[in-house]
Amino acid sequence: MIKLVKALVVDDHPLVANATKALLEDIEGIEVIGIAGSASQCMKEVSSNRPDLIFLDYRLPDQSGIEVAAQIKSSYPDIRIVIFTGIDITDIINKSIELKLSGVLSKESSTRTIKNMVNCILDNHSMLPFSLYHQAHVDTSALTENFVLDQEEIHIMNLLLKGATLEQVAEHIHMSKRTVDNYLRKIYEKMGVQTRAEALEKFLKSMYQQS
Repeated sequence: MIKLVKALVVDDHPLVANATKALLEDIEGIEVIGIAGSASQCMKEVSSNRPDLIFLDYRLPDQSGIEVAAQIKSSYPDIRIVIFTGIDITDIINKSIELKLSGVLSKESSTRTIKNMVNCILDNHSMLPFSLYHQAHVDTSALTENFVLDQEEIHIMNLLLKGATLEQVAEHIHMSKRTVDNYLRKIYEKMGVQTRAEALEKFLKSMYQQS
């Protein structure tokens, strides 16, 4: 038996609210437990009925949807919230990620898109339009900034920093050039870089930070 997900629709426009309610009720496993037309009504519904999913209008008469979402998340972090808005979602996507909301949807989205979003959320995923997804960039620098090299790797980097070739490094540490190549590959992985120049730059920066 499918466990029902309790949904709450929060929108001060009755036609939009009822249309959203009907759309959600058409999705298997969703039970709409109510409609709220303001932030205050929303908080009462959340307190008394503890919905699992909230479709929350960005513009409410007494507060913005983002402010309401922040209040809900502070007390009920597991409630999944979708901001439903008539403005460009690009303007609020960062804030929604910061608040760990489940998604942001334009009110111009098709019925299929809205249902796809809900099904993604039920599977613990979210959904982005291509226009935003293609702009997304994961900054990996923070993940590799605190790299740790062992003594042999530090010795190799110091030799390269002084201008030694791979052959000279191999001769100096009494290893084959292939072994030095293997060391360098491990060093690059630890630093999160692709080239020797990037590795030297990052190694030099780490030395200044430690001094």
